[in-house]
Amino acid sequence: MDDNFREGLRAGGSLILPTFAGGFSFGVLAQPVMGSIAPVLMSFIVFSGAAQFAALTVLVTGGGALAAIAAGMLLNARWLPMGLAIGPFLKGGPVQRSIESVAIVDSSFALASRGDGTFDRERLIGSTLPQFAAWGSGTLAGVVLGPVLGDPQALGLDAMFPAFFAFLLFGELRDRVRLSAAAGGAAIAFLLMPFTPAGVPVVAAACAALIGLKHTRTTAAT
Repeated sequence: MDDNFREGLRAGGSLILPTFAGGFSFGVLAQPVMGSIAPVLMSFIVFSGAAQFAALTVLVTGGGALAAIAAGMLLNARWLPMGLAIGPFLKGGPVQRSIESVAIVDSSFALASRGDGTFDRERLIGSTLPQFAAWGSGTLAGVVLGPVLGDPQALGLDAMFPAFFAFLLFGELRDRVRLSAAAGGAAIAFLLMPFTPAGVPVVAAACAALIGLKHTRTTAAT
């Protein structure tokens, strides 16, 4: 086994507990809205906490499936510049690289960076595997145990929505462009809430993330 792959496994292993907790919360909250199968499939196929919580938020607030999908896709727009940055360091042809690119998540992208604009493929994959297993199994546990535990609000799990996005935002506050995108998204949602159907403000606010798309691509490539 490659040393860098083992390093990635160890680094990803340190994130198992919080990743499992996030997946568990998603499962508990999503089960009453999406049923028992869809949340688990979503976690194993989409594997993106930001997109999944955004889609669930739209559904909870009364938005439709298309609005939920749009919100998730807009939040996942960051994968484009990250994929362009790390793509040359993956192996094989377009199909194999596409499969390996599933390993790109925020923490693994950072762990795979060598700090000089290059990336370590083995460390990327190694660090993602424990997180993938923890997120999926956490969602499954949440779906199964949610009905037993009772009302998510009584457990305080409904606070995961604002807490999750506040955590994501906190890490971006040091960047002026991303802070501008966050402020723009908040302003869009605030202005649209009194006049538009449920779910629309979330989708429209997510469009503000596109403000930082070019900046993110430049940052990832340098």
